[in-house]
Amino acid sequence: MIGIILVGLFLILMLIGVPIAFVIGIVALLGIFSVPYIPEVTVPMKMLNGIDSFVLLAVPLFILAANLMNSGKISQKLIDLSLAVVGHIRGGLAHANILVSMIFAGVSGAAQADTAGVGKILIPNMKKQGYDTETAVGVTAASSTIGVIIPPSIPMIIFAGLTNASVGALFLGGIVPGVLVGVGMMLFVYIMALKKGYPRADRATVQQFLKLVYETVPALITPIIIIGGIISGFFTATEAAAVASLYTLLISMFFYKTLKISDLPKILMDTLALSSLSLFALAAASALGELMSYYQLSTMAQEFFVNNVGAKWVFILIIIAFFLFVGTFMDAIPAMILFVPVILPTATQFGIDPVHLGLIVVMTLAIGLVTPPYGLCLLLAAKIGKLSIERSLSAVTPYLLIVLAVLLFVAFFPDIAFYIPKLINPGLF
Repeated sequence: MIGIILVGLFLILMLIGVPIAFVIGIVALLGIFSVPYIPEVTVPMKMLNGIDSFVLLAVPLFILAANLMNSGKISQKLIDLSLAVVGHIRGGLAHANILVSMIFAGVSGAAQADTAGVGKILIPNMKKQGYDTETAVGVTAASSTIGVIIPPSIPMIIFAGLTNASVGALFLGGIVPGVLVGVGMMLFVYIMALKKGYPRADRATVQQFLKLVYETVPALITPIIIIGGIISGFFTATEAAAVASLYTLLISMFFYKTLKISDLPKILMDTLALSSLSLFALAAASALGELMSYYQLSTMAQEFFVNNVGAKWVFILIIIAFFLFVGTFMDAIPAMILFVPVILPTATQFGIDPVHLGLIVVMTLAIGLVTPPYGLCLLLAAKIGKLSIERSLSAVTPYLLIVLAVLLFVAFFPDIAFYIPKLINPGLF
């Protein structure tokens, strides 16, 4: 009976617009208070233990790296390079939007930072060059989902912390799906550009291209440092995030000279504000996880799937459908904290590798970044483009189908999806 009341309270608080982190915290607090065998001090203890992790330090550090890139105007440099590479193709500015999101993903791992940094520049420019607002908003919002698929990825780091999966393996495993998503979106943009007659830029000269390469090489080295260092074992994901932040700060201040010391307080405050949202939700979810453990939800879930689902592929489809639903109203981090421990034992019993499960969960929750009512990336892009949520959702839907198609490919053909990562470092798989 208490469980039903708590579920009802959870849904009511969500419907009246209470932030998800507070919803989780309130339900956890009231739920644990209702259990006589669990002392009240468990709530703050679990909240503190939930974020007392060296791995989780990577979250604010990668967000800091993204904020430094945006404040240091490095995003503009990457956009210019992307235009030089694909601008001459029909619909070049939209192609550049996707390509720069793929590059940006290799630095920050934060989709929201991508939407804000790239969207503020490209959405107004696309509208000026004759793109309809729906296309500008749809491309920007959808391509930002690549930020949590291509490494480094903050949700992948969280998943690794929950399951003890290899961060390096998750990062390597995300490269091929991320590139497939980007290429798929660019193919769709090209077809749409031919139909609507979107403009293309003049092809960059060799001199212009080489100049842009010289200007962006310092920024492009960042993902090589991060991914190469983690995969080689030279440093951990957290250390990689710290190196990325320091490196981005140095090149912004001394190479590009677009960042001043006086800018740092605001950048740090923005980083703290954004990081605190994720980490507080994580802490609250850890407390709720204790309550779920008391009610043995993971055991109940395992028994249900074993007794009612006999096929691995059916289980995978259920997991995808479930996280698609959860992602519409919850951020990826609390969603994983709450539900990954519940499904992990069953996934292991079905023979699903934790790295494979991690990619399925992260890619599915990436779709939630652009599906209302949560859909933070869609909300940001719609606000920048001054477009209603209804029209924005309609514009982003074709791109979501591309992400979903790649997700299903990764889910059911993991040997093909992981072929290149296994060649690079078979020891991680």
